[in-house]
Amino acid sequence: MKDARTASRIHGEAFSRAWGDGEFESLISQQSVFGFLACPEGRSRDAAAGFVLCREAAGEAEILSIGISPKQRRAGLGWRLMRSAMQEARRRGAEEMFLEVDETNLAAVQMYRRLDFVQVGERRAYYAREGAPSTTALVMRRDLR
Repeated sequence: MKDARTASRIHGEAFSRAWGDGEFESLISQQSVFGFLACPEGRSRDAAAGFVLCREAAGEAEILSIGISPKQRRAGLGWRLMRSAMQEARRRGAEEMFLEVDETNLAAVQMYRRLDFVQVGERRAYYAREGAPSTTALVMRRDLR
């Protein structure tokens, strides 16, 4: 799947522990999973600079992963991807959306708060980093109704 390879490439650029093509293929093949690529206008999907992958089930949506190529960060791609994901989740019947974000990713935390996500929990020492202390995942929720 070409989109799985593209998402895997972006994930590898964005995160220290990258998901492989197979992990993306497995997720993308599930009927409850949906996502979007952010592609520069007039360019092929291979040139995508960001992606969001979500799952919807029983009235709830979850952001499985969202990644933006480092060179394209702070350009509004994450915002647009999240807006598209929320709209599609709502269309599929989700009434709320959840996500987890590293507490040290201040730009992402700020964006989610601007999108009206609120913190509803945390998972201490969730993100392990080689040679660095583990960090907490903030669990955030947004009403989609």
